[in-house]
Amino acid sequence: MILSILIIVVSIVAVIYGADKLTEGSVGIAERMGLPQLVIGLTIVAMGTSMPEFCISLISSLKGTADLAVGNVVGSNIFNAMLIVGCAALVSPMVILPTTVRKDIPFALVASVVLLLVSMDGDVSRLDAAVLMAMFFLFMYFTLRGARMNTVEVVASSDGDKKPLPAWKALGLVLFGLTALIFGSNFFVDHATAVARSLGVSDAVIGLTIVAGGTSLPELATSIVAARKGNSGIAIGNVLGSNVFNILFILGATGLVSPMRLEGITSTDMTVLIVSMILLWLFSFTKYTIQRWEGALLVAGFAAYMSYLLSMA
Repeated sequence: MILSILIIVVSIVAVIYGADKLTEGSVGIAERMGLPQLVIGLTIVAMGTSMPEFCISLISSLKGTADLAVGNVVGSNIFNAMLIVGCAALVSPMVILPTTVRKDIPFALVASVVLLLVSMDGDVSRLDAAVLMAMFFLFMYFTLRGARMNTVEVVASSDGDKKPLPAWKALGLVLFGLTALIFGSNFFVDHATAVARSLGVSDAVIGLTIVAGGTSLPELATSIVAARKGNSGIAIGNVLGSNVFNILFILGATGLVSPMRLEGITSTDMTVLIVSMILLWLFSFTKYTIQRWEGALLVAGFAAYMSYLLSMA
């Protein structure tokens, strides 16, 4: 048991580190190819930060633990909307752009509702997954088009004069990152499942708690640091982008590869996911700012949900 827990911790570190190196290498290749930084930021970097969730969900589904795969996504999104935003707001009140309130948060909420609808029959079929993927490509299209129309530049590097990585180094980072992701995800899924079953805890609960928390650590660190520096737009954008990507792309791609039968993910979990997005949306309407007391309510709500899950385990 102790060895399995140690392997789980090491696997999480390997997955997160692998995702970081994969992103760094991918950005290097994209820059050498002359891709605009806008495209790099909204596609490669965004996908890279969600690679831990993607790899763990995909491998979980392929190994027949669909509840772990979906629980990872649902739990990560709840973790993002309640704990990450709550902690960031406690550090510094978060100013929300009107466009975020009008477009980005509603789309993330719609994605959550669609996930509830497609999973009501207990399955995520290939048709359901295709719908999710179609919504993801639609989201990316409008995001890129809107960004170009408003001449928004997403900066992938803090140093504008920095030269792109050498091709050999960028390719090496990509290969290293992929290797760390694949092996880390495999070990994580195997040992997390073994520990859960030895303790009598369901795959769904493990996915909603340990897996979700572990794979959301990069977003937590990024958002809190951004909030401390007064960059609340980065913090809230990080959360919303991750939530949309998790539901639409990760479950869409995973479901296309291997349709999933859900048993442990309950209507309560889906309801908490949707309620967390509604609360985030409502709090954003109050002077376009999420105040510290609102952040405290989000953190308290997350703690209550975790307590509920553990009591039901």
